[in-house]
Amino acid sequence: MKIKRREFIKKSAIGVGGVLVSAHLGMAETAPQKFHDPYAMVPLGKTGLKFSRLCMGTGTHGSNRESNQTRKGRSAFLKLLRAAHERGVRTYDLADLYGSHTYVPETLDGLSRDSYTLITKIWWAYGGIPETERPPADVVVARFLKELKTDYIDLLLLHCVMAPNWPEQLRSQMEILTKLKAEGKIRALGVSCHSLAALDAAAAEPWVESVHTRINPYGMSMDGSPDQVVPILKKIHAAGKGVVGMKLIGEGRLRNDDAKRNESVKFALDSGCVDVLNVGFESVAEIDDFADRVRKVALPA
Repeated sequence: MKIKRREFIKKSAIGVGGVLVSAHLGMAETAPQKFHDPYAMVPLGKTGLKFSRLCMGTGTHGSNRESNQTRKGRSAFLKLLRAAHERGVRTYDLADLYGSHTYVPETLDGLSRDSYTLITKIWWAYGGIPETERPPADVVVARFLKELKTDYIDLLLLHCVMAPNWPEQLRSQMEILTKLKAEGKIRALGVSCHSLAALDAAAAEPWVESVHTRINPYGMSMDGSPDQVVPILKKIHAAGKGVVGMKLIGEGRLRNDDAKRNESVKFALDSGCVDVLNVGFESVAEIDDFADRVRKVALPA
């Protein structure tokens, strides 16, 4: 049967269109999967700040202004900090308790201040640091700024809150810190939580802009079981607060367990409520190993 020229063109067009649609769908189905970049700059909640996904912790087994990192000796620790920066780490987690302040300026000397971010913490409780006095926060922050050789601190935390009523307990310190933030000496404020009750209080406290929390799928060195902690973190994150995850490898106890390290990294990233992964690396190999594990976790579809 003869096909008229106009009908032939119409049928051909439909056929070509079908092929193109099929090709397009095929491309969509085989689009390469995207994975997390360990060194990407990511938003810290709704603070307006961006931190590197992977944060260099400096306080493994930290106390009395020492940690596993500082106990390595100045030269070795500086080498480790520089290696972290060379790889793409732009956020450094410090604390008065760890004694790590004075190492950072030497590591980052010559770099523009807006090219990296600093987190540090006030140790307000008894014990922990050599002095018995606990001066008001403005005195402590003035010392921190000198030690860090900076005009401002990106994220300042009250370290190791545990009581359910910590906001009432520390309100005077919080008010001083709010004033320092208004003066531009601090960019965001928060707490490092070490109990489930304290974490829950942080979720409800408007003053808190970011929380440091212990999280892994095994409940190691955590404030509660993952089933207890994650719902609170989701509430914290939904409120626009930043979440920095700690103890991701169980304070080093998962160091020699490949499968559990992979699962721990995946657990934090897949939770949807952890912005920054804070790890107290003790060697360059540990930085590279952890970064590779982050790269294995697919981004949400």
